[in-house]
Amino acid sequence: MRLSGIGIRGICLMLAFSIAPIVIVAKSTPAIARSEIRLQLADLLFADERYWEALTTYETAKDGAKPEQLLRASGGLLRSLLQVAEFSRAYQEAEFLNSLGSDNSELRSLYADALWAFGLFAEAEQIYDEVLAIDPANTSARHGMGRSLAARGQMEEGVTQLHAAISGEARAEYYHTLGTVLRRMHRYDEAADALEAYVNQLPQVRRTEKSDWARSEIRFLRSFGDRVPLQRPPGQLGEVHTIPFRLQRDKVIVRGRVNGGDVMDLVVDTGAEQMVMSKPSAQRAGIRPVTNTLSAGVGRVGLRGLELGRVDTLEVGTLHVSNVPTIIKNPPLSGLPDTRSENSFSPLALGLSTIIDYKNHHLILADDLPDEPFDIEMPMRFHRLAMVRGIINSEHPKSFIVDTGGEVISISLSAANSLGVVPVRHIPLRVYGTSGWDQDAFLLPGVNLMFDRVQYDNFSVVVLNLHRPSALLGFQVGGIIGHKFLSNYRVALDLDRGLVRLTEL
Repeated sequence: MRLSGIGIRGICLMLAFSIAPIVIVAKSTPAIARSEIRLQLADLLFADERYWEALTTYETAKDGAKPEQLLRASGGLLRSLLQVAEFSRAYQEAEFLNSLGSDNSELRSLYADALWAFGLFAEAEQIYDEVLAIDPANTSARHGMGRSLAARGQMEEGVTQLHAAISGEARAEYYHTLGTVLRRMHRYDEAADALEAYVNQLPQVRRTEKSDWARSEIRFLRSFGDRVPLQRPPGQLGEVHTIPFRLQRDKVIVRGRVNGGDVMDLVVDTGAEQMVMSKPSAQRAGIRPVTNTLSAGVGRVGLRGLELGRVDTLEVGTLHVSNVPTIIKNPPLSGLPDTRSENSFSPLALGLSTIIDYKNHHLILADDLPDEPFDIEMPMRFHRLAMVRGIINSEHPKSFIVDTGGEVISISLSAANSLGVVPVRHIPLRVYGTSGWDQDAFLLPGVNLMFDRVQYDNFSVVVLNLHRPSALLGFQVGGIIGHKFLSNYRVALDLDRGLVRLTEL
């Protein structure tokens, strides 16, 4: 690490060890000078991707800081917290930063980034709008607006904003977001180019897990070659597919074929980013791993490295799709009860809007859903997964994943902690997810939930540790709505309009 430019001579002694720097500041040093030393050190740590050390140093730099230094310290601390996915602390720091009253457009955009990471998407977009109205060249706000537009289904508009951000300032995170959006648009070559640019923008001090996973994703995207990702026969474009399903253990299950093999059960799982197959099923279907990917779910394992392959053909009813990205659950988890299907797919990941008709047991898939009456309409954001807003105890807005593969209504451990409610007694639960047993799971009674006009009063929710999935997604997941909620409705998940529509059964 380069150590030049530390600042005030004779005050700071920094010894570069392999573990951490040591800063010795004389007690007689004026408080403002101490803050400046710590700020410059924290900036070096942040640039070296040593975010935990940076955030601690930014925090100490607040002590005795003058107003301009306090803004720098709070902004640096907030950036560091976002990098390590400490989204609750980041939100608290963002509110502190906002209370300082700065009209600096870069800090206002940073505040919006923290709102986004806390799952307050609409509030973040409003701030981005305000910043761009005053400072149209602000690249942070362009990036945030591009990400937000893509999540609302306005993909081309989102890409335009992201390109504008990159033209103004080629930050690594901008390229990463662009690659994610282009992948969703099935433009794999361009997505790989964007991710390569992302890797090239990362500090070259050392290889990190972050850069390794990006390189793995690039290899996978390039492996498609001339194959068209998620390709459907020309005659099926615009067609509406109505597919019967059965309910088993609160799961929506359809019958399908993979690579022309035997008919198998497939769980319809909108809580998964991609199709998922067990190792034995993948081997029987002749699916070979291309590279590894990073997955996260409920359970003690948290983040898991799994294999990523490609299904040549997927047939579900009248729907035929070729070249489908697929996670292979290898290495598999052991010691879990055998109560669920090992294979699943998400129509949303295929780019298809979806209706789950729980009354007639029909799954309806289409590029454009037919217009029909509905009782409740909620805005939906689709950023890797589909989300709607819920409000806990009348004052805590959170983003909930719409998960047809889930069974109950749950809230995250961080959301439960924010309520300030101490249950009369702790009721532990035996809950398992895609990453194993969740040893933190418990039942929390007496919770009030609201989703638009849908209310659950004095309700018992399952509390899950969703920190790892939140870190992977890039925002704090407030909870999950599964079968217990969804099965009361004909549920329409409209990607183009960015809406969830519910019709009471």
